[in-house]
Amino acid sequence: MEWLGYVAATLTTIAFVPQALKTIRTRDTRGISLGMYVVFTIGVVFWFGYGLVLGSWPMIVSNAITFVLASVILAMKLRHG
Repeated sequence: MEWLGYVAATLTTIAFVPQALKTIRTRDTRGISLGMYVVFTIGVVFWFGYGLVLGSWPMIVSNAITFVLASVILAMKLRHG
């Protein structure tokens, strides 16, 4: 049943990519809540850690990718307002 984890991880990570790419390209962060992105990024770190504890590769890989994208957006939000 681990394939369910792979499907879920792939879909949720892919769903995040278009918004991340748009934000990176346009550098427009006005519509992004700083508080939400801080909490979201911290949550992704905890999901990553939980994946490590469980040894769940879908959780580890998807949250590592999402962390990188979320961190870039968070940094842009902090820099560009």
